[in-house]
Amino acid sequence: MPNVSDEYRIIAAKAGWIARTAHGRLREAGRDAVSFLHALLSNEIQALQPGQVAYSTYLTPQGRMISDVVTYHCGDHVLLDVPPGLGPSLASRFDQVLFTEDVQIEDVAGTLDQIAVIGGAADELLGRALGVDPAHLRNLPLRSHFVEGDVRVARTDDATLASFDVFLPISSRERVVSALEGAGISPMSSALSEALRIDAGRPAFGVDMTEDTIPLEAGLLERAISTTKGCYVGQEIIIRVLHRGGGRVAKRLVKLAFDPSVSTPPAQGTTLSTESGDTGRITSAAFSPRANRVLALGYVHRDVAEAGRHLRANDADVEIVGLAG
Repeated sequence: MPNVSDEYRIIAAKAGWIARTAHGRLREAGRDAVSFLHALLSNEIQALQPGQVAYSTYLTPQGRMISDVVTYHCGDHVLLDVPPGLGPSLASRFDQVLFTEDVQIEDVAGTLDQIAVIGGAADELLGRALGVDPAHLRNLPLRSHFVEGDVRVARTDDATLASFDVFLPISSRERVVSALEGAGISPMSSALSEALRIDAGRPAFGVDMTEDTIPLEAGLLERAISTTKGCYVGQEIIIRVLHRGGGRVAKRLVKLAFDPSVSTPPAQGTTLSTESGDTGRITSAAFSPRANRVLALGYVHRDVAEAGRHLRANDADVEIVGLAG
């Protein structure tokens, strides 16, 4: 079994695949499906055209996160990709706020599977596996998707390497996986997948974001929030912070790089401190084979959330290398 560094060298030159079966997947159909979601989610949904994707948050009226949501406009329906374990509860929440809208909500995680493909040659190898011109994948705009046969392929920004999500009927899984591996796409470990996520600075709900998180703290303003759309749940709090508070929140999620002498990732919850005292906590960490050091995500007080700032964690030197989100 190759270690994470060996795995990374393989996928950096070629590509790797990993199942996203644990993600929740909801199908919403009906005349009002798009407008219904537009009124609930923080990003622009109403303007989506078939083949386009939006990353959003679903908030409480107090502006705290219930979930993050990836919305795929599929023409006659909308597909929602949500964090592991949240599919059934979100379907129930959506159903409870339906009144007279023509919307049918279905949890399709039991029939629709999901696979991520990531790597330096992901476009070429995925194209070969699916019988698609690699140039089409290479030129596919970020957060857009298309259908080929019985699979849906989406371009994502989940890693610094090229990355795609493939949605497929569970009944086609064996055939598709065989085609991926036949094209030279290797199975990827969850350890490497996590390292790639942290390396890209992408927070995961349930790990780096919780029901206490305001999305601005997690750096989701540009990716997940429209500042020009009409009302959505939690908008009043977000606008108040942006307009009256100048966008200042008490803490910010940052990307951290440990001193190269540190080889073991710190535990979630590890304290981050300055010479003045505690300033935050680590939320996730992993050894990054690309950076050849331990990287982490963590929240720090807004006054120290700047690239180049050095902190301490478990008596080790940690540098803030940028904001996450």
